[in-house]
Amino acid sequence: MKNEKEIDKLLAIMAELRSESGCPWDRQQTMESLKPFVIEEAYEVVEAIDGGDTGKVCEELGDLLLQIVFQAQIAEEAGAFSFDDVVAAINDKLLRRHPHVFGKEKADSAEEVLHRWEQIKKSENGRERHSILQGLPRDLPALLKAHRLQDRAARVGFDWEHLSQVLEKVEEELGEFRQALEEKDGEQIEGEFGDVLFALVNLSRFIKVSPEDALRKTISRFISRFQHIEEYAFREGIELHTLSLQEMDRLWNEAKELERQ
Repeated sequence: MKNEKEIDKLLAIMAELRSESGCPWDRQQTMESLKPFVIEEAYEVVEAIDGGDTGKVCEELGDLLLQIVFQAQIAEEAGAFSFDDVVAAINDKLLRRHPHVFGKEKADSAEEVLHRWEQIKKSENGRERHSILQGLPRDLPALLKAHRLQDRAARVGFDWEHLSQVLEKVEEELGEFRQALEEKDGEQIEGEFGDVLFALVNLSRFIKVSPEDALRKTISRFISRFQHIEEYAFREGIELHTLSLQEMDRLWNEAKELERQ
């Protein structure tokens, strides 16, 4: 195997793991059973990127690649497709969707590229898409899905022109949410709360902030600061619930100061 390319070596290892003399666990897996691992590994790549450790990013990308190779091996055994088919399909797609690079068309801006990209996608595979909003994964995280939907609509001009308009829309939705709270209508409260979140996602596009990344990082900070409170209680030998809200707030601010330092 020393003279083989690394990807060929990986494919050979996976084929051996799935063989009669291979690993019982690997042989037992199906496309369905591996779905959680695909999602988990993708998120671990994102976490590694956030951490800024390129060595960790490299490792996690390898784990994600393993899931792709695993799925392709199972498919090949079933006579559906092979890893080479997966690679060929993405090669063809990249060439087809970049006529301004590999063809005679021209595109002078990223906006032009995206507009042309949507036109190409609408007619791919011989199926004319009836909506530019089609094609997003059903189970995409809600914040990310909202961002992608708004971005697609904006590509054809369905968008605000100025940041001030977006901020006004956020205020408008907050006003409607407050009114729903006053009326104590549970269904309306949920709907208006969703509208507030959707408006905030739209705001994130205008200020070029990923809502998914922003919330994930806020969650990480919350965990770090709350664990600082827990560590204090542990050191002092007291139950967490016996701390007053004022004491917890003091420790929370202490954790924030430590972050800044």
